[in-house]
Amino acid sequence: MRRIIVTGGGGFIGCHLAEYLSRQADTQITIIDNHSRGAADEMFAKLSARENVIALNEDMTQKNFCAKLSGRYDEIYHLAAINGTKNFYERPYEVLRVNMLSLMNMLEWCTSENCGAFLFSSSSEAYAGTVNRFSNAAQFIPSREDIPLTVDDVFNPRWSYGGSKIAGELLTINYCRTRNVPFKIIRYHNVYGVRMGFDHVLPEFFKRVHDKVDPFPIFGGQETRAFCAVEDAVHATEAVMLCDKCNGELIHIGNSAQEIKILDLLALVFDVANFHPAVEIHPAPIGSVARRCPDTQKLFSLTGFKARITLAEALPEMYSWYAEKYRELLRD
Repeated sequence: MRRIIVTGGGGFIGCHLAEYLSRQADTQITIIDNHSRGAADEMFAKLSARENVIALNEDMTQKNFCAKLSGRYDEIYHLAAINGTKNFYERPYEVLRVNMLSLMNMLEWCTSENCGAFLFSSSSEAYAGTVNRFSNAAQFIPSREDIPLTVDDVFNPRWSYGGSKIAGELLTINYCRTRNVPFKIIRYHNVYGVRMGFDHVLPEFFKRVHDKVDPFPIFGGQETRAFCAVEDAVHATEAVMLCDKCNGELIHIGNSAQEIKILDLLALVFDVANFHPAVEIHPAPIGSVARRCPDTQKLFSLTGFKARITLAEALPEMYSWYAEKYRELLRD
């Protein structure tokens, strides 16, 4: 039997990943999450009710959570973290505390005897400052895995998340090499989809559409992002984990074919929702990156995986899901 741990399995990508893995034959999935960003929902309830799923409600910042783990796990996917731009600015210390301690405690439990392979989920935020600080930044986009990592302002609370991911990469590399634990590091790039929470750009757009906000405020708009559907991100994550050639590698996960200006993304949302208000443009948040797009050639060359789902295909389902959630909030 393939024994798997997914930390942060109650979160956005983690829940989609655990659900996907649990549908495969001869697997046992152990999810670790304390649902600190919200109560377990219907998707998680259905997932945790499956016979091959064990759901542990544990605070990973406390070392004693490991007492619930036993035996050898073939794969450990470490996705536990506090994410969301709103949290970066409003809860920066908690972002750092949770992200760092949960990783350190998980790593210190791992040995070559009880962990077949460890995967750490980093983020494009790890190098967000690079394109702002280098005069020749255009050379770094699309961004390869060897791009320099730059914290351009330690006083900006936005760096609570990106800084935790830089440190997380260093911790994973140096712990796993010292303890002879096979490891892989991935950097997610603007993953989106149903159930991604409410503190990200698309859910915030959907909320303003639902509320019929007119004029419609947007902060920035000329910035570009390359959006990756969660289904593609999940399949790519497993592909990296199962690929021996990815051992000891850092790999970007995203959809380089879907780079789009945020204003153009908003236009797509308006078309899907059949709502076309006036747009009121405000300055972008301090520290926001002007352009972000991953180079995913390494992912393809090592695993053969290439993202396939387009924004045009995914947005209608996502909009419908969020519209229903906002209607539910009104009924409550």
